[in-house]
Amino acid sequence: MQITKTEIPDLLVIEPQIFGDERGFFYESYNEKVWQEKVGINQHFVQDNHSRSGKNILRGLHYQIQQPQGKLVRVVVGAVFDVAVDLRNSSKTFGQWVGTDLTAENKRLLWIPPGFAHGFLVLSEYAEFLYKTTEYYAPQHERTIVWNDPDLAIAWPIAAEPILSAKDKAGKLFRDAEVYP
Repeated sequence: MQITKTEIPDLLVIEPQIFGDERGFFYESYNEKVWQEKVGINQHFVQDNHSRSGKNILRGLHYQIQQPQGKLVRVVVGAVFDVAVDLRNSSKTFGQWVGTDLTAENKRLLWIPPGFAHGFLVLSEYAEFLYKTTEYYAPQHERTIVWNDPDLAIAWPIAAEPILSAKDKAGKLFRDAEVYP
C-alpha cells in the first residue's frame, strides 16, 4: 500500500497493492489492522454506501454539521473527479479543496476525515462509487455547499452544466455555510 498526502495533509490518497495476472486481479481494499498501522488512523467504520450515477452527474458538496463523517471512498466502475473541501475553521487549510481522479482502473482510495465537505463528478458514461463512513447518515444534520461556489473556485473538469439533484441546486454559498470549529 502506498499512502500519499495531498496539499491538505489530512486528505490521503491510498494506492493498494494489486495482484494481477491473465485471470484478473485481487487487492485488499480495506484491512483494519493495516489501516491503523500504515495509515495511522484509528477510525471505526459504521456504514458502507454504494451509488451509481451517469455521466456529468455531480453529487455534492455534502457534509453533516453534527455527526461529521469520515469517508474512505473509491470507484469500482467508471471514473469520477472527487473533491473534498476543508470546513474546519481552526485548520490552516480552511476553505481549501483537493480534487483527484478516482477510477476503476487506478483503484485509488481517498481518505476524507471528518470536517470536510465532499462531492464528485462522473467523467465516464456511468460510475459506481463505494464509500465507508465513520458515522451513520443523519439527514437532519446534512448540509450542502453549491458546487460552483465562486470563493472555493473548484476546477471541475466539465464543459457543460452538470446534472444536479434539487438538494444540490439549493446548496448554500461557502461564505454562508455552517462550518466546524
